[in-house]
Amino acid sequence: MPYYQTWEEFSRAAEKLYLTDPMKVRVVLKYRHCDGNLCIKVTDDAVCLQYKTDQAQDVKKIEKLHGKLMRLMVSKETHSGAMETD
Repeated sequence: MPYYQTWEEFSRAAEKLYLTDPMKVRVVLKYRHCDGNLCIKVTDDAVCLQYKTDQAQDVKKIEKLHGKLMRLMVSKETHSGAMETD
């Protein structure tokens, strides 16, 4: 399970993975205080995407993506074009 090097690649891949099968995708956030690392993992058991950072500015980006995915998960409308509009 390699880590993505850039945030843009990871966020696009995570959104694409979610939109392919929303019922199977899980999102996991893990913070290790001793290392100061925040890791986000998006998986559907077949594909696993990971991004790790120790930069404070990336935390806001992770929060934004996580919120976007959560809004999609609870919305009742179709997911076909929802990610492109945000």
